[in-house]
Amino acid sequence: QVQLVESGGGLVQAGGSLRLSCAASGLTFSTYRMGWFRQAPGKEREFVATISWSGGSPTYADSVKGRFTISRDNAKNTVYLQMNSLKPEDTAIYLCACRKLSGSWDYWGQGTQVTVSS
Repeated sequence: QVQLVESGGGLVQAGGSLRLSCAASGLTFSTYRMGWFRQAPGKEREFVATISWSGGSPTYADSVKGRFTISRDNAKNTVYLQMNSLKPEDTAIYLCACRKLSGSWDYWGQGTQVTVSS
């Protein structure tokens, strides 16, 4: 079955950096668009970034533009989220997801916790 497993979260001071990874299995990874989302306590899940199957057309939420970079390695079935200049408001559970077509996301990971201290 399809599995998405996130890793790389942790506790970091404001201004620091983290690199999240999402390893996919059970699917033809190179045919899926990948995305990162986050959910803070008491808040709705929100979009962070997405990247096409080929690695092109990265798109970001305004709140992370210029600080976060999404990338993928289709040979490793992995998508990454490089997060720089982290802020306390970036604290959330970060989840990856994938989809083939436009519309709803097909599969989700369990998430990895990112905590940014001030």
